Parts: sequence; structure tokens; C-alpha cells
Amino acid sequence: MPTAITNDDVQRLSSDGAVVVEVLPAEKYEREHIAGAVNIPIEELTPDRVASLDREQAVIVYCSDFL
Repeated sequence: MPTAITNDDVQRLSSDGAVVVEVLPAEKYEREHIAGAVNIPIEELTPDRVASLDREQAVIVYCSDFL
């Protein structure tokens, strides 16, 4: 179940090994992104791409366009 978290939570979770996935368009990701984040543009967020993520790690999905 998706859960809203704070910026502090993102920093803490990513320090603990969580994967940060930004679903921004590639051009926007190139201009600005969270350090260490993986870019999977929303239109490429398919079941196969999601399945490629490590299921042993927490996954944080972020898109500033939705805020």
C-alpha cells in the first residue's frame, strides 16, 4: 500500500538501502533529481521494469510533477 513520507524519511530510508525511483521525464531527471535515484519515466513504468527492482529493498517512488 503506498504511503506518503517526508523528505527526512526519504533521506533515512535511502541511507538504509531503499531504492529511490523517480518517474520523471528523462529531460527533467537530467536537470534535477535526488542523488542516487534511479530514473524510470512514468510511461516506462511497466510490470517488467517494476519486476527488475530488488524486492529485498524498500522502494520509494517519487515524481515532483504530482505535487
